[in-house]
Amino acid sequence: MDLKKFVEQQNLASFPVGLGGCRTAADSFDSCDYDLTVFDETSEHDEIILFEGRYIHLHHGTLKETKSEILIQYDNMQIIHDDSWELRMFLSKIREKRQKLYHDFAKNCLIESIFCCEKCKDGIKSSNLFAACWQKCASFYLADAICALNQKRPSPSHMLEMLRKFEKTSVNQHLSVVNQTVGMERATPTLLERMLKSTVGFSDIAENTSHSQMIQQKHDFFVKNSMLSDCYFYLGYLNKESFIKIKKTIDKEQYLIHILKIAFDIEADSGLLLEQSKHVEKSCRQILEHLYQA
Repeated sequence: MDLKKFVEQQNLASFPVGLGGCRTAADSFDSCDYDLTVFDETSEHDEIILFEGRYIHLHHGTLKETKSEILIQYDNMQIIHDDSWELRMFLSKIREKRQKLYHDFAKNCLIESIFCCEKCKDGIKSSNLFAACWQKCASFYLADAICALNQKRPSPSHMLEMLRKFEKTSVNQHLSVVNQTVGMERATPTLLERMLKSTVGFSDIAENTSHSQMIQQKHDFFVKNSMLSDCYFYLGYLNKESFIKIKKTIDKEQYLIHILKIAFDIEADSGLLLEQSKHVEKSCRQILEHLYQA
């Protein structure tokens, strides 16, 4: 794909532009989109643009960025346009503190996971409709943290495959908790089709942008290649991202539980839910203890 042509056609040549995401790695799928970031110093919403038969996910960024969760997404970024060399210098600084950024991101994810576990447990006590959603988010945050501690960017399309390949360590042994609490063993083509429709609907509500065709394309790829567990993980992870974006107002949006029950494939058994939250929280605290001792 001629990404420089895309930059010119979209009138982005006044800013540094880089390619990130899984397209910079050797294990990308045909269904993967192209993650382009234009460093135009704005906070514009992401855009999904069809170009030469492929989807381009256009992000807007700043060269003054300090958040580790965003900076690690620029790890191994390929420069597409950078007349001023500002992006080159920015990426060089990221490489210098790469290990610290992943470490910081992992700690933040573990803390967020514990927070979600507490929200789940409190929700069970108060019969909050979204208790199970918080538990799912906690599990995905734990997966994020483990990925980061292996110095891998969280990537919902490839994450489950990455987790499978990690060597056995004191941190990676907690992957068993992720496997036990996400629910991937439930994946069937019929369930995934239902989850897809609800995931698309929830994404449109929470993100205020249409990712439907891109999500559909990835779902179809996974199902066609019999990667049902990967598809389940991918859809669940997208719902976690959308849920967190509106977490402060979620209790005012009670109607969303109808779509989230399917999108997250949530458990109704409060006893099992409580047990899962306790397992995830225990893993998070053990990993945090390990990090502080290192």
